[in-house]
Parts: sequence; structure tokens; C-alpha cells
Amino acid sequence: MAATLVMSACRGGGAKTPRPHMGPDTARVVVSAQYARNFSVTELRPGVRLLTVSNAESSHPTPYRYALIAEGAPSDSIPQGYEPLRVPMQRIICMTSLQLASFIALDETERVCGITSTRHLFNKSMQQQLESGQTAQIGIEGNFDHETIIATGPQLILISPSKRGGYDVLTESGLPLMPHLGYQEPTPLGQAEWIKVAGMLTGREAEANRYFDCVRSNYEKLAQGVRDLPDDVERPTVMSGDMKGGHWYATGGRSYLARIFEDAGARYFLADNEDTGGVNLDFETVYAQGAEAEYWRISNSFQGEFTYQALSAQDSRFADFRAYRERKVIYCNMSQRPFYESFPVRPDLLLADFVHIFHPTLLPGHRPQYYSLLE
Repeated sequence: MAATLVMSACRGGGAKTPRPHMGPDTARVVVSAQYARNFSVTELRPGVRLLTVSNAESSHPTPYRYALIAEGAPSDSIPQGYEPLRVPMQRIICMTSLQLASFIALDETERVCGITSTRHLFNKSMQQQLESGQTAQIGIEGNFDHETIIATGPQLILISPSKRGGYDVLTESGLPLMPHLGYQEPTPLGQAEWIKVAGMLTGREAEANRYFDCVRSNYEKLAQGVRDLPDDVERPTVMSGDMKGGHWYATGGRSYLARIFEDAGARYFLADNEDTGGVNLDFETVYAQGAEAEYWRISNSFQGEFTYQALSAQDSRFADFRAYRERKVIYCNMSQRPFYESFPVRPDLLLADFVHIFHPTLLPGHRPQYYSLLE
């Protein structure tokens, strides 16, 4: 029988002590990117870090370079091409819940002065900040409220440049913009490591490092537990996605989700696919490759109770899938669970959900955080 795995609790908040000026005689927190491919950090000198952000998956990546200058550190002799930014910052705009996740994890939501959609917002601190006016809603991607953005007085705006856009109005404002490319990381730990960027921006580097180290330890312990399973233990096949606008939307075989499935001890039905992002398929292709998959992962924002009957009502052909017939649909309702504002920095919890489903003996008594079998 496989050994039971125990996960550690990971917290980034807690008591906040004054941050000393970072000069030649003060201890420095070392920040490095071990798993993330889309950002890198170097120490220029005490109190000054050079942060480079670029998309490693792009054939022609555009680097964005910043000099993060701590309080009390001199700002002279910054290399050419690096935008100077004073840290810690007090007012930052987050364009997505995926960006916001790091600030929630570090208990630094008070520094978030603006957000876009509140559709899947569960965090009580952020809700209170919106109600009090401490944080403003700045519109949605492609239709930002320029006047509201200016009025919030942000020191930095985190953007997602490959999404719907509308960033021209932000560029014209002259405000500092920083691409947050965690969502383009192909590995779960790579995405989670972006909490270190939030740590540097808020002066919580040590807390961000500890948080990530805890998540990494949990994740690697779970993945190793799966790898240690006997060879005769079945690795089930799992399909993913559903129909949207006449096409089946899924994630590619080299994507974040595909890696999660692999580490959870399952075979992804698009394992031979080379895409790291989303893919659109026709139903015939999906049926040929996934009809006999033991499991089917679905996430949506269904209003009400999502059932097998509700699923087949969307398309009667769904009832032909093996996972439907054997009642092995894995489901997350994002309108009921804080998925987006949590999973980017907690891939260990996401992995635990899937391990519990595919190999329940490893995590007996596990309480699902995001995904569970549809009843």
C-alpha cells in the first residue's frame, strides 16, 4: 500500500515588521527564479535589483527591464534600458485575478488600488476595499476607464499583454506598466514562483520566498509519491474541456494543466500535442481521442447545481463518453470556489485534488479545494 502523504500549510501573511533600509551593511534577501522562465532577477548592488520580464515561449521575445530600487538606496548608475521603480510600492493595479492571487497570499491587498472584473472575487479584504473605495474597479480589458485609473494614483500597473488588450490608453497615460506573464508559464511551479515578483514590489521578499518554498515542497512531495507508486498501479487517461461556440476548447499537451495531470499520475488525452496554451478542436477529433478516457475534467461558472443531466442537456453526445457513463467527471464551479484568486500560487492544492481522485490511497481524507467528482 502506498504511503500516506501529508502536506504543510503555506502562509505568506502574518505580522509585518518595518523593513530596514537596504544599504551595504544590511542583510539582503536573495531572490531568484528557479522554475519560472518568464522573469529573471540579478542583484546590481545592495538595494538595487534588476528585473527582466519576457515571454520565453515567443520566437521573438520583447524584454521589459526594471531596476527595483529599495528605500534608502541610491538611484544613480542604473544601466541603460532599465526603468527605475522605487520599492516597496504602495499603490498597484492588478488587471487579472491571477495577478491578484500573489497579493492575497502575501496579505498585501491594501496595496492593490485597482482591479478589473470582480466576477470571481471571493477574498473578503478585497471586497471590503471595493466597498470602502480603497480599491477601484477600472473597467475590463479592452474597455478601461482611463479617468478612474489616473484617479487611483498607481505607481505600477500589472498587465497581461497577450490578452484582449486596450493597453494603448494605458501607454498614453505615461504610468509604469509591467507585463505579468505568470499565466504563460508552462509549469505549475513556474507560475507559482511569480509570487516572488509581488514580494519584491511590496517589500515582502522573505515572505514570498518562504511561501513558495512551502508550496514547492508540498508539490514535489505529492509528485514523488505518485512516481513511487508500483508499476502495476493504473495511470488513468483524462480528457479536458468542453464545447464553446461550436468548438471544443482544451489545453495543449505541453500546458500547465497537462503537467498537473502527469504529476498526478494520469495520462492526458492530448499528450502528443505540442501546444503550451489552449487549442480548439472539432468534436470528431475529441471523440476519437477522448471517448474512452476514464476521467473528464470540466470547469465553468454554472448558475445553480451542475449535474450529469445538466451536462448532457448541453449536448446529448456527451452521454456517449465513458467518463460520463461511469460518473467520473471532475468538476470545478468557479462561481462557488475561489479558483482564480488562489490556484496560481497554490498548484500543490490543485495537484492534491487530482491525486486524491486518481490515486485516493495517497491522500485519504483529503478535502477538495477546487475539483471533485461530479455527483
